[in-house]
Amino acid sequence: MLTELRIENFAIIQKLNLDFSRGLVIFTGETGAGKSIILDALEAVLGGRAETNAIRTGEERAQIEATFRLDPAIREPVQQLLEAEELLDDPEYVTLSREIRNEGRNTARINGRVVTASLQREVGAYLVDIHGQSEHLSLLQVRSHLHLLDSFADLGPQLADYRESYEQLKAVREQLDRLRQSEQDAARRTDMLTFQIQEIDAAKLRPDEEEELRQERTRLANAESLASHVQNALSLIEDENPEVRGVSELLGEVTGSLQSLARIDPSTAEYLETAETSLTTLQDLAMELQNYAENIEFNPRALDRIEERIDLIASLKRKYGNSLAEVIAYGERARQELDTITHAEERLAELTAQETALLQILAEKAGWLSELRHSAADRMSQLVEVELDDLRMANARFRAAIETRPDDRGLPLPDGSRVAFDSTGYDRVAFMVETNPGEGFKSLVKVASGGETSRLMLALKDVLAKADQVPTLIFDEIDQGIGGRVGITVGEKLWNLARQHQVMCITHLSQLAAFGDQHYKVIKVMADGRTVTDVVALAGRDRQEELAQMLGPVSEGTLHSVEEILQLVRERTEK
Repeated sequence: MLTELRIENFAIIQKLNLDFSRGLVIFTGETGAGKSIILDALEAVLGGRAETNAIRTGEERAQIEATFRLDPAIREPVQQLLEAEELLDDPEYVTLSREIRNEGRNTARINGRVVTASLQREVGAYLVDIHGQSEHLSLLQVRSHLHLLDSFADLGPQLADYRESYEQLKAVREQLDRLRQSEQDAARRTDMLTFQIQEIDAAKLRPDEEEELRQERTRLANAESLASHVQNALSLIEDENPEVRGVSELLGEVTGSLQSLARIDPSTAEYLETAETSLTTLQDLAMELQNYAENIEFNPRALDRIEERIDLIASLKRKYGNSLAEVIAYGERARQELDTITHAEERLAELTAQETALLQILAEKAGWLSELRHSAADRMSQLVEVELDDLRMANARFRAAIETRPDDRGLPLPDGSRVAFDSTGYDRVAFMVETNPGEGFKSLVKVASGGETSRLMLALKDVLAKADQVPTLIFDEIDQGIGGRVGITVGEKLWNLARQHQVMCITHLSQLAAFGDQHYKVIKVMADGRTVTDVVALAGRDRQEELAQMLGPVSEGTLHSVEEILQLVRERTEK
């Protein structure tokens, strides 16, 4: 619901800060005081049009900011939208703002971050419905009618059951489409896959082979240098050169001297042990170096073979992946695809049988949904027409029209025809109205009168109160063409609706305004020689005088009439 609205330099509004609560919020005031300007500002912050001529004369920019508390019914989808764009700050609140500049540029923001106007509209559609001459009406969007009818009929469990089968069919059809596409170029694809598999298999690759080959190539390419270093190390360890005593001989002499030392002074035994260990380690090293020297290979052909192997691996990586593991995985996928193509006919037959069975199951479930919808549509039509009768539209008729569309790949009907379907079934729902007898039913969007539209929306909102999840509803011109007696009825309906939604209403009818839980008066005042719109919260005597003024000049008679109206309101709201 809308909790705060701040407007600055918009039309004749210099600065407004309004706080709202739940229930029915009433706006009254003289014509031209600025009630519609507040509505225009709210539409702009919900992603509507923002024209530069709306900027207060002499100012560089206009700003509007609206804060909403997210009701449980819409919290999840709004949070998902915000999270997807990294805009979610407080999980229970969202702030929309709009800045309009003189140079023609305007900026939309959500929670302080710049967004597109389309995203702001998408979020705003969850938050507010404005009913009047505006086109900001969810009920005028045909795509919402099916959902509203289903919610009215409480078809949640049946829809969930249908969608489970629908998702199964969707998966089967995706597989079928892939197979059929593969079948069209199966011969070409088979040749290519066969070649790729043979090429990869022939290489007999191992995931860690490349590093081993590179190391072996380095050894082969540097065999002469390796042999020289090993021989030098061996000659230093052993006394192969008669002119130079080897490390082994020298360490042997060290060991002999330490043996003599230990016999005299046993406390030096650990020195002897260290020397003996070093001598043993040195002898082991010499043996290992000797083995290494014997395995050094001076083989140009072996080096050529390794170079060829490395080149082959590089070629396969260029074709099939960035690593040997990816090349091997590619070969496995190619083998699986080839197997699928090879057995395509069997799989096609199997999937086609599954498709036929699922289509029949879906047809039965969609048929049951359709029966429930037709029954609910009749109930809804009757209830809406009762509401319209109360709202002095006794000749108006309403219906939720349900139709289907033919489709050769659709669900089979008992008469042998097939109809288009989606995740909701095969019904297409559109709310239709006939405001004058003999004119025929027309789409809601073609109802011309703002007052009629508002009353139609009120009738529908009353009937769909539980099904419609938009938390804040705004009605403008709903009292157009109706008198005080009907105004009482409209006010009562708005008050009842406001038990489940936050409802805001701009009205000139005292009988309607008397039902308000909050009452704001919009006035024009002079400030520094300029006209400015201001808004005053009314309560007690001030509110009674405003209600009386809406009936005529304030007098004992009009004040008495207000007392009678307020008493009637108390009787109707305390039932």
